Amino acid sequence: MMVLITLLLSPSLAAHPHSFIALKTTLVSNQPGTLNGLHMVWKMDEITSSDLLYDAGNAKPDSVVWKKLAAEVMANVLGQHYFTEFWHNGQRVKFDNLPMEYHLTREGHQAVLTFVLPLAEPQRLTGQTYTFMTFDPTYFVDMFYDDDKSLQLPQALQHQCKMSLKTPKPDASMQAYALSLDKADAPAEEMDLGRQFAQTVTLACQ
Repeated sequence: MMVLITLLLSPSLAAHPHSFIALKTTLVSNQPGTLNGLHMVWKMDEITSSDLLYDAGNAKPDSVVWKKLAAEVMANVLGQHYFTEFWHNGQRVKFDNLPMEYHLTREGHQAVLTFVLPLAEPQRLTGQTYTFMTFDPTYFVDMFYDDDKSLQLPQALQHQCKMSLKTPKPDASMQAYALSLDKADAPAEEMDLGRQFAQTVTLACQ
């Protein structure tokens, strides 16, 4: 478990990356024409998952063991502001400090963290465009969407909104720099290395 917490909470330890988290996101809309949050699913690679699954042992999914592990991991995610930035008209949209819900589960040899990232205030969608990114600033953890199918709209918004995914293409020198870092290295803070590799999701609504 401490390995995962270190990966998610201590970005100064390493980069380039050493851990991988596959993302899925579904918009949360509690009222017509508004956005209230993001339902996120983070599937960790087998190596990152191993300590968590070891600590969970054979505990049943609804056991206190899983709830405790979920709370500890979620606390560290919250400490990094969900590793997510959400933007509207050049301004960052604020999040609530506590998720609406969260839980940790096992999927084969991988740990899966599921939670709802709540926006501090409902955002109106009609005629608006938003962008958001989920990334580790140091690029120690590569957080990525496999493709557009990893982004989902609730049925009520499918006629009004579209989501698109843009994957950056850092130049050869940036890729070489990232690959040159080992576990004892940390990228220069001003480089904002993770942002160079971060995917951008655009939400456009009519």
